[in-house]
Amino acid sequence: MFRIGIDVGGTNTDAIILDEHNRLIHSVKSPTTLDIKTGIEASLRRVLKEADIDKTKITHAMLGTTQCTNAIVERKKLATVGVIRLGYPATASVPPYTAWPKDMVDKLSGNYALVHGGYEYDGQLLGEIDEQEIKDLLAKWQDKVESIAIIGVFSSIKNDQELRVRDFIWEAYGEDYPVSCSSLIGSVGLIERENATILNAALCQVIETTATGFTHALEAEGIQDAEVYLCQNDGTLMSIEYAKQFPILTIACGPTNSIRGASYLANIKDTMVIDVGGTTSDIGVLQDGFPRESSVAVEVGDIRTNFRMPDIISVGLGGGSIVRVDNGKITVGPDSVGYKIAEEALVFGGSTLTTTDIAVRLGLADVGDKSLVSHIDESFAKEVQSVISSFLANAIDKMKTSSEDVQIVLVGGGSVIIPDQIPGVADIVKVENGGVANAIGASISQISGQYEQIYIYSREPREDSLKDAEDKAVKQAVMAGANPDTVKLVEVEETPLAYHPENATRLRVKVVGEMS
Repeated sequence: MFRIGIDVGGTNTDAIILDEHNRLIHSVKSPTTLDIKTGIEASLRRVLKEADIDKTKITHAMLGTTQCTNAIVERKKLATVGVIRLGYPATASVPPYTAWPKDMVDKLSGNYALVHGGYEYDGQLLGEIDEQEIKDLLAKWQDKVESIAIIGVFSSIKNDQELRVRDFIWEAYGEDYPVSCSSLIGSVGLIERENATILNAALCQVIETTATGFTHALEAEGIQDAEVYLCQNDGTLMSIEYAKQFPILTIACGPTNSIRGASYLANIKDTMVIDVGGTTSDIGVLQDGFPRESSVAVEVGDIRTNFRMPDIISVGLGGGSIVRVDNGKITVGPDSVGYKIAEEALVFGGSTLTTTDIAVRLGLADVGDKSLVSHIDESFAKEVQSVISSFLANAIDKMKTSSEDVQIVLVGGGSVIIPDQIPGVADIVKVENGGVANAIGASISQISGQYEQIYIYSREPREDSLKDAEDKAVKQAVMAGANPDTVKLVEVEETPLAYHPENATRLRVKVVGEMS
């Protein structure tokens, strides 16, 4: 039995094959292409040809992709969205799309409606839903929007109104119509949760194209019966159908794949990880084998959101980063030759000085033709390394929770450029096959489920609340493709809400299980 893992990065698309014991059979790297799809197909074709395995024994295929992230950043391929906020007139002072970039609002159509509904912070009714109001709105929006986002005030306490409005939409537009409910996506905080839900709704066509393209690429290579999964941003997997409901969860899955892969390759569950690509380096933290989650609102494409995201710092340092001297001062990046490194770097006969050229000159890497960089002064090359070292030290300090020196696990195809000594780092662990840690992380991941809600312990005892949240998290994991018999609780986070008079607590529960 074999598993295929593919991870799309900014520079390379990596593909690997693992056996049933998670042993690496073969790995390849192909340049990421402008349309993404061609690069995936090329990597898949190459890894299958070179590994020479029985395709009928491939049971699972996993894809980690930047498609959704790119769509938001580049404002491309996004669906037009209608936004229904249940909270009129209480929330009229801050309408949807407040503080959004104008080009993004125009791209999504800017259609929104404030309608009656919503709850108070203690679960009391703010307003009843007006069914006719919703139906009139849907008649007005017929053929004007391609997806709808529903946001209820304090739906994180009670979400029955959101689900009722979703049913109205499906009655009017059909059950295949893409609808995003904020209570299933974001956390407490109306505007940030609303923003995340709108983005999720906007990504419905991107994820459909991505999922269909990956499935067709597998079928074209004769892989017919494999279970297909997409990677999500907490270091776990989700089924194709689940991904179509929650495409926003694929954002930042690349760095988390690398972090999970680093944990597996180094056999370390608690450490810091640096994943060095061709353009950027991602720095994250492993906690009990999973990426540490960000505790603050995260901006995606200049839009503030509060759905779950990994605590990652990305810096403009990679194997293709351009090295310059400006008025006697050495600079490294943030611009990079990216996937054109094989054409533009000095060691490959190009004319651009990159960090890879410096690594080759110092004997840290064995790629290209080292005679092409022999003219670089060794003391200059060491100065460049010193700049890289101090640059990384500053980024690492931002991820630390104490002043002590930390251990680093180093992975990624560009990791050869990293110096052996970095201030504030006690130990640098380099692992075999670290260059494809991202694809390995995609292949070995489990399925997760997460549920978050505000519970009032004075009304519902803590034990009952925990059981309810865990049951709902398990349901999410099973929807995402987990075997229910293998699901176990891995994380409970309780945050008391000081402003609430009845001992209310924000409860977040996470479970993981094996693929079904």
